[in-house]
Amino acid sequence: MMKVRSIFAAVTVFSLPCLLVAQQKPQSAAAVKLDFEAVGTPIKADPVDAKIAAALKQVSVERIKANITRLVEFNNRSTISSTETDLKPGTGVLAAADWIKSQFESYSKECGGCLEVSFDESVEQPQAGFNNSRPRIIKPTPLRNVVAILKGTDPVASKRMYLVTGHYDTRETDVMNTHDFAPGANDDSSGTAVSMEAARVLSKLKFPATLVFVTVAGEEQGLNGSHHLAERARKEGWELEGVLNNDIVGGDTTPGDKLQSKQRIRVFSQGILPSAPIEQIRQTLNIGAENETPSRQLARQVLAVGRTYFPGTFHPVMELRLDRFLRGGDHRSFSEAGFASVRFTEWRENFDHQHQHVRVENGKEYGDLLKYDDFDYIARVARLNIAALATLANSPGIPQNVRVTTSNLDNDTILKWDAPRSYTQPVTYQIVWRETTVNDWQYVVNATQFPGKDANSTRLPVSKDNVFFGVRACTAAGICSQAVGPVPSRE
Repeated sequence: MMKVRSIFAAVTVFSLPCLLVAQQKPQSAAAVKLDFEAVGTPIKADPVDAKIAAALKQVSVERIKANITRLVEFNNRSTISSTETDLKPGTGVLAAADWIKSQFESYSKECGGCLEVSFDESVEQPQAGFNNSRPRIIKPTPLRNVVAILKGTDPVASKRMYLVTGHYDTRETDVMNTHDFAPGANDDSSGTAVSMEAARVLSKLKFPATLVFVTVAGEEQGLNGSHHLAERARKEGWELEGVLNNDIVGGDTTPGDKLQSKQRIRVFSQGILPSAPIEQIRQTLNIGAENETPSRQLARQVLAVGRTYFPGTFHPVMELRLDRFLRGGDHRSFSEAGFASVRFTEWRENFDHQHQHVRVENGKEYGDLLKYDDFDYIARVARLNIAALATLANSPGIPQNVRVTTSNLDNDTILKWDAPRSYTQPVTYQIVWRETTVNDWQYVVNATQFPGKDANSTRLPVSKDNVFFGVRACTAAGICSQAVGPVPSRE
């Protein structure tokens, strides 16, 4: 018995320190700040610009409705109707193009000739077909994009451009049908009306950078008009830093549909470009940066604009997809040409009201009819586009050559960058970041709070392995560009 008691006593004495340690209360998780939480401040809405806020009030639901109503009256705006000779006068795609151009010209007259209005013309040659379908253009077909340019006021910053577009062509169930009623009230008179209203409202203001308002043809035939314009922009060296494409933004209102949201708009954007050099794709995948592309950063800027100008009322939702399943849009043309671009589309589409022969069948009505558009919703989409365009045009533009130093193994992050290409005013820089499992920016800090050794650099006590970083350029008034994600550098 003595032996047993001795062993028990020894064990008890030996275990006492461990027991005391175990009884100590762990530090509260809420009291522990991780490095990325301790260094920055939670990101908030950017300051409201009074002129932009005033411009948003000028958006007219009545004008939007009138423009869409007039577009529907052209009966069938199929791109290939440009080759037809037996259309009723005042109908068809060319008549629609002439009318849109006249509207842009009337806006220009109101602002003393501030808009440069023109046709961006081309002839689309016969196609071989795509996606195992029959060709949608079978003979040389004239295309007319309608373009209105609001030149920037700053001689240097005006080289930088931002573009908004929608397609004004329509289609029937049979994409080759050029005569039957194809109103396209939602797809895409709604997007065309957004571009037109943006031109009317923003032409009354002045911006350092240049704004381009466009309506394109040939979308239903294979993104032909946007492809031509994007290639023109690439060949001519446009400093095009953002493209906003509006396609199906009518807020379809079908009786009985309780799942549509009039407080949301989807924002689609390109991830990795399949056409990018293979080494660039490999590097992007190695560091998990497939969501840090220029188009995804532009989408995040749209979200930021939404926080600033429409808190709690209208919510842009970032979709990590180029587009919807089985569908495509004109932003793809610009993305493939190397330009940051996004697509706006209503929250819930009704496919009975798209690409349909107008009819009633078994008691159900088919067709993209005017009665299913929600003009108040389209006006909200127009305001979001206007706020985004104005913010971007007032910003300094994106920082260039943004990189993260990867030559050392440490828990700091060294970021370096060059100034925006086309800006002459004083520029400040902000560093934004988010956890790798989060989609939108969470934290921000002014770069000057953690200066690096070189100009336009910072050294942050935040591990580059645990977050995604971005650098954005801001004016003294706090109007910022979209962020740019860094690429690894051994410098």
